[in-house]
Amino acid sequence: MTLNTNEQVRPGLHFNEQGIAEFSLWAPKATFVEISVIEKKIRLPLTETALGNWTIQTNQIKEGDLYQLILDRKTERPDPASLSQTNGVHGSSKAINLNDFNWTDTNWQNTDLEFYIIYELHTGTFSLEGTFAAIEDKLEHLKQLGINAIEIMPVAQFPGERNWGYDGVAPYAVQNSYGGAYRLQHLVDCCHEKGIAVILDVVYNHIGPEGNYFNDFGYYFTSKYNTPWGEALNFDDAYCDAVRNYFKQNALMWFKDFHIDALRLDAVHAIKDFSPVHILREIKIAVDQLNLETGKKHYLIAEVDLNDTRFINPLAKQGYGMDAQWIDEFHHALRITAGEPATGYFADFKGISDLAKSYTDAYVYDGQYSLHRKKHFGVQADENSGKQFVVFSQNHDQTGNRMLGERTSQLHSPEMQRLLAGAVLTAPYLPLLFMGEEWSETNSFQYFVSHTDEQLAEAVREGRKKEFADFHLQGEAPDPMSMETFEHSKLQWNLLEDPLHQNMFKYYQALIHLRKHHSALRSLNRKQIEVTVNEGNNTLLVHRWQEERHILCLMNFSSTDQEIQLPLLHKNWTTLIFSGDRQWNGHLKIPKNYTDQTMVVLPGQSLLILDQD
Repeated sequence: MTLNTNEQVRPGLHFNEQGIAEFSLWAPKATFVEISVIEKKIRLPLTETALGNWTIQTNQIKEGDLYQLILDRKTERPDPASLSQTNGVHGSSKAINLNDFNWTDTNWQNTDLEFYIIYELHTGTFSLEGTFAAIEDKLEHLKQLGINAIEIMPVAQFPGERNWGYDGVAPYAVQNSYGGAYRLQHLVDCCHEKGIAVILDVVYNHIGPEGNYFNDFGYYFTSKYNTPWGEALNFDDAYCDAVRNYFKQNALMWFKDFHIDALRLDAVHAIKDFSPVHILREIKIAVDQLNLETGKKHYLIAEVDLNDTRFINPLAKQGYGMDAQWIDEFHHALRITAGEPATGYFADFKGISDLAKSYTDAYVYDGQYSLHRKKHFGVQADENSGKQFVVFSQNHDQTGNRMLGERTSQLHSPEMQRLLAGAVLTAPYLPLLFMGEEWSETNSFQYFVSHTDEQLAEAVREGRKKEFADFHLQGEAPDPMSMETFEHSKLQWNLLEDPLHQNMFKYYQALIHLRKHHSALRSLNRKQIEVTVNEGNNTLLVHRWQEERHILCLMNFSSTDQEIQLPLLHKNWTTLIFSGDRQWNGHLKIPKNYTDQTMVVLPGQSLLILDQD
């Protein structure tokens, strides 16, 4: 088998239909490569083909065999495209056959992106057990809540058993302590049976430090650019073709072999690539081709901090074609509006006027001068639809990157929590909830790792201390290496037995049900929204409509009663949801019916949603 290009070669070990093992490796730095099949005590030499590629077909490797790669007869390393690392990132790789799984989701059709109600979760802390199997046990809870898409934080193999997942060093291997590849396949199958799409968080901007052996094989990194993690992944320097192929094939693997519905690509602004075809664009082209071949829909959602529509503009407009992006600026403006201090990267946000702008313009900064960044920043996103933006009141970053990892439940009253939820779920964008917020989880979500390298562990501790210098916070960050930090980040499912927490869950249920069934909220047409802001009173009135259906969302972020005048629309209005109602553990009464231009007296920290009669 002669290879003239890396483009269509999937790296790693796979079994063909006849059960023969086929292995492909890019290792241009090696002059001789062998596979050591450990328990069989045999070494199989690979054949060098072209462009630094090494291959073998053999019947001497079977499913379940442990193997290592031996470079130049002396250096033993795990497979850089291993599918299973049962002995951790430093141990041997395990041969598995992803084609063995018996899928039952043949008739599954991915939900249209504009209807996604996303729930972000971390496998290790979502349940007491911290496994994929334990997530399956909670799917009925998510179904009852109204969730139709879960987003799983990264599962690529990382050091130890405790990690957010962004320190992964084996992008093709599924974390063994979570249950490994077969259990992830089973989880996805179960989600589809429940009508729930699965988004997987992947990291293509860096490789973690511990267990990172990529440089022993080839030129995976380049010194052309500096990144927060050291040398950048090599997407545009000499030898980059194989690196680009490695990550493109990884994206396709999740869709093909795990039936993942969408990928959330972490911090794509940190990807350094000045190629004529950006790596994100190349991945999008490949995914579009897969969609065409299979008749399935797979989405790409980017985390991007550049306010640059090039990332989400379609290929036909020379964009990178990402289907959607996270929009942190909505979160920042929302949290400042709720009364949090404007420190660190919050310093750029003035509060409710910025929140009003984000409702209509998505980006708060679309050309203005940013004091935090010390430059003019962003472009306008007028031509991008609402379904291209994901908004939230909290997520893993915005919670866990606080020094103490406080959730909104630890920072705000139940009244403000209900208002924040309403602000997200009535926005003309894709809403995302962070695990546990639906019942006002009281445990923090803190940053945790389990590095075995003590010097690295200490460096992480020091890094966390420096990270919070701009926030002028007192005290010390919890030790990321501590088991206590990890355990304190787990959800307390028993809180749902408490009437107060159960009531919050029912409130979220009601909001999500309204979002899914009222056409004016379900439609994400950004041209059909008007926002009236009163900075002095800290109030917003959001008017949305779809054809003849109209809805008004009144929000009072102040702590006292405020007046909000209804617009002149020649309509009568009926209360749908009032967050301060006794039904939601409030003690306030408010009229059920209103007419045009009524001056509504809205209690502090509350939300009122009105529907036309």
